Amino acid sequence: MSLTRRTAAELAESLAAGDTTSVEVTRAHLDRIAEIDGDVHAFLHVDGDGALAAAAAADERRAAGQPASALDGVPIAVKDVMATRGLPTTCGSRILEGWVPPYDATVVARVRAAGLPILGKTNMDEFAMGSSTEHSAYGPTRNPWDLERIPGGSGGGSSAAVAAFEAPIALGTDTGGSIRQPGAVTGTVGMKPTYGGVSRYGLVALANSLDQAGPVTRTVLDAALLHEVVGGHDPLDSTSIDQPLPDLVGAARKGASGDLTGVRIGVVTELGGEGYQHGVLTRFQESVDLMVEAGAEVVEVSCPHFVHALATYYLVLPAEASSNLARFDAMRYGLRVMPEGIEAPSAEEVMRATRDAGFGEEVKRRIILGTYALSSGYYDAYYGQAQKVRTLVSRDFEAAFEHADVLVSPTAPTTAFRLGEKLDDPLAMYLNDLATIPANLSGVPGISVPSGLAEEDDLPTGVQILAPALADDRVYRVGAALEKLWTDRWGGPLLDRNHGLDAVEGRTGATA
Repeated sequence: MSLTRRTAAELAESLAAGDTTSVEVTRAHLDRIAEIDGDVHAFLHVDGDGALAAAAAADERRAAGQPASALDGVPIAVKDVMATRGLPTTCGSRILEGWVPPYDATVVARVRAAGLPILGKTNMDEFAMGSSTEHSAYGPTRNPWDLERIPGGSGGGSSAAVAAFEAPIALGTDTGGSIRQPGAVTGTVGMKPTYGGVSRYGLVALANSLDQAGPVTRTVLDAALLHEVVGGHDPLDSTSIDQPLPDLVGAARKGASGDLTGVRIGVVTELGGEGYQHGVLTRFQESVDLMVEAGAEVVEVSCPHFVHALATYYLVLPAEASSNLARFDAMRYGLRVMPEGIEAPSAEEVMRATRDAGFGEEVKRRIILGTYALSSGYYDAYYGQAQKVRTLVSRDFEAAFEHADVLVSPTAPTTAFRLGEKLDDPLAMYLNDLATIPANLSGVPGISVPSGLAEEDDLPTGVQILAPALADDRVYRVGAALEKLWTDRWGGPLLDRNHGLDAVEGRTGATA
């Protein structure tokens, strides 16, 4: 098996056994990026020299018998919303084009400390606003299953890089489903940890009460391994939870047996039915049947306020985003545009010209919505009411978890749609996060696990597994079990059935 086809766990084992070196592994992935990323466009910036230098240091530690972590030497890709010292961080926006942070986000610092070479920064919807990675100022990322389709958003670059074997693992952020939804449509695993379980320090904020960093991988075990590297308390983040992580890797390994005896699975009534693609629902029901065969008890649960989650989210998020993005004022860093026809422009005129030129249409749309929701006379009617409904969503979760250990649903209502198909219809675009948003509103952990191909279009689908706050280990146990059950049914990993890459590799002469 080629180095780029191996999982992070397999690469770690090979490195530990001395069968390969981090330099060889990292160079293989850099070669892969050079060969096919012109078609996929998963990366905005590739740091070949830095990655190879970090790989050489990892090999030296291994040779001395002092690896920094279990994943020491395994390369990783990082979403471009995370501050990276010495590497550009643009958030997919022109307003930050060329900005190089003087510090690392905590998750990036922990990745470096664990010895993982950073291959580069991945493409994303501008400031993480979008469900398709079409709103990047630097052009869209394409789904490796079909280059005419979206890879999900906002973290489509990270999911596409992993699905295209350009990186074994990646980091993403999930504000309303931006790790899980791309995972579903690219056939990868995407994990949103409990809010506060992974530090947000150094993430360029979209919505502070919703944002959460997490792993993007090809297997549940890889997600658990990466989660243990980046997770845990961080005194630099005031929302960080001051308690140790549960045994995530142990839970994933336990689940890999495929045994779910005694586990209560709750099927959420409100997350299915009208608006969901037939093939998605078919694969979801098959997933539930597989879990029953593995010993799980399935119960149906109702979360009545979930039907208001989408509207609630699109009041809370724009309000927080409009406040957060006020910092991009052309005065301190980033883009500065001088207005035309004004000899001595005021600071306000420079700010207006810069924000007009630097922000894309979707960002402007949400800033306007958010500013309106927070304005005098409308705050109580909109933002205040949304926060009340948010509380009701959390209470729905609490009630549901009295009857079930985990909740399950389709991750996304449809498979990957075509590029440009929904760009002119923002409301249709927002509906792609229908099933994932409730977890962000309440802060509970969730994972998306591949669940086969939809019969209509032969594209990936995903199952979402949710657990109570701080019970991330339950997500990993059930996720790993479902992964095992589906892998046995397929006779191998889902990504092995991706023939969409054949055309790319044929054009470039690349092989995975």
